[in-house]
Amino acid sequence: MKHQYVGDISDYRKYALLRALSAGGGNQIGVCWMLTPDDGGADGGKLAYLGQPERFRHFDPALFDILAHAAAEPDRRRLQTIEDSGAIAGALYYNETLPDDAVGRAAFMVQCTSQFRDAELVFFDPDNGLEVSLPKGRKNSSKYLYLDEVATFYEARKSLLIYQHFPRVERKAFLASCIGRLRGVAPGCAMWTFTTSHVVFLLLVHPESPARLAVAAMEACSHLDPAFVRGECLGWHRTTLAV
Repeated sequence: MKHQYVGDISDYRKYALLRALSAGGGNQIGVCWMLTPDDGGADGGKLAYLGQPERFRHFDPALFDILAHAAAEPDRRRLQTIEDSGAIAGALYYNETLPDDAVGRAAFMVQCTSQFRDAELVFFDPDNGLEVSLPKGRKNSSKYLYLDEVATFYEARKSLLIYQHFPRVERKAFLASCIGRLRGVAPGCAMWTFTTSHVVFLLLVHPESPARLAVAAMEACSHLDPAFVRGECLGWHRTTLAV
């Protein structure tokens, strides 16, 4: 995540989903921004929807207004604006910058674990999504979430929501690959996908999570307009950890 993305159309969809999963604060969400420095690029510039309230505001009017306010002034396009707005009821946040180097990244994740000790669902918001062939610790590795990190939080009995950008490949096969890799490090989880035009959010619900989290996920599938965010339940994966 970068500050320059705040308020764009993908941000709108992301927070709408988080608000649905929060269920008004009934589910404690920890938001790990995985913040990286702004790069001066064009990403995050998709703000035209804010000038079309007749088309977009009805999806989540209160959230739309929060993001319109945030995007109106450059100084307000900051993650702190989202945190201070209360857009995600009762959420916890970890907003330190994620470094590329392996030692710094390890320290980041330890602190994140401590910050979200009481969270039931941890949202990871990497720039790109799940790890690729780039080794952890290399330049630009901060743009990815690595599978061993997913495993660490899952083993701590956390449910996880993960941002994943769609690369320019065939989507069905790519999504199947993501699901398979996650199931490999999150045995016994229930999974949902929440798909938008350019990204998918992958939800892994730990079997020891409160039932209300799975209920919120199912309600999100029903209540979110599929033209905005399309939810699908993939069911429970019954493989268990070896002992």
